[in-house]
Amino acid sequence: MTVLVLTCEEDVTADLVVAELGALGVPLVRFDPADLPGRVALCAEYARGDFRGHLSVDGRLVGTAGVRGVWVRRPGTPAARAPGASAWLTAEAGQALYGMLSSTAARWMNHPAAAERARIKPWQLRVAHGSGFAVPPTVVTTFPRAAEQFAARHRRVVVKTLSGPPREEPGLLVPTALVGPDADFAAVAAAPTLLQRYVPRRADVRLTAVGGRLFAARKRSAPGQVDGRYGDSGHGWEPVAVPERIAGAVRAYTATARLAYGAFDFAEDEDGVWWFLECNQGGQFGFVELETGLPLARTVASWLAGLDSA
Repeated sequence: MTVLVLTCEEDVTADLVVAELGALGVPLVRFDPADLPGRVALCAEYARGDFRGHLSVDGRLVGTAGVRGVWVRRPGTPAARAPGASAWLTAEAGQALYGMLSSTAARWMNHPAAAERARIKPWQLRVAHGSGFAVPPTVVTTFPRAAEQFAARHRRVVVKTLSGPPREEPGLLVPTALVGPDADFAAVAAAPTLLQRYVPRRADVRLTAVGGRLFAARKRSAPGQVDGRYGDSGHGWEPVAVPERIAGAVRAYTATARLAYGAFDFAEDEDGVWWFLECNQGGQFGFVELETGLPLARTVASWLAGLDSA
């Protein structure tokens, strides 16, 4: 049984899992949907109620009946590198590739339909609250007056993007910013803006959910730190036990979102409460594994190969 790894060429996190799949003796094919058509070719036939599909990557042919798992890690846009690339060709290539693979019995990490919905920040917050997480008060608005009132009510708030950095500018960094009630919110009218009550933190927590297994790592924050992704707190990531209440909430969240994989970010306050910040359905885990030794790549590989219950 073969595992398909859909990602770009330069993906260190994917490299870790590919190495683990090799160590487990699991056949795999790695490719970027941006190379369809071109390096990647496909054929799918429906006849007499049966489905037969084949995928060719650099001349290597794989029958879809033998695909055990599909890891949609960091794929490029279908047909992006094809001669005569266009929005129409992207739509056609995406329908063909993901339609063919969705017609198999393979397990997904994560299915594109579930992943697309899971990226929507307001939806995340609603599901997080319903799952039992502590969620900071949040507003998404284009009304400057609403932003002013929210800031006046909570005094210290953070401003975040809803969708992350622009995809056409992958090197652009967009840190979370802390503002007070005296800030000028006039620019809120120019684009939807997410404001959230600031959680003074003593640590950042990254919890990685792989199938039914949960791995958490904790890093102490510097005094007054706003965004744990940037700046050096003087501390590294260390493994930490997952509280039972959090474990239950994570499993409820992933079940609702239909995610096999999720990277959860929490702010731990001085009382030890883990406040939900976001769940990245395709989040990095290599940096956590390298610092903590948690077996994340091996667990992902085992799940994709169907060996997770062994």
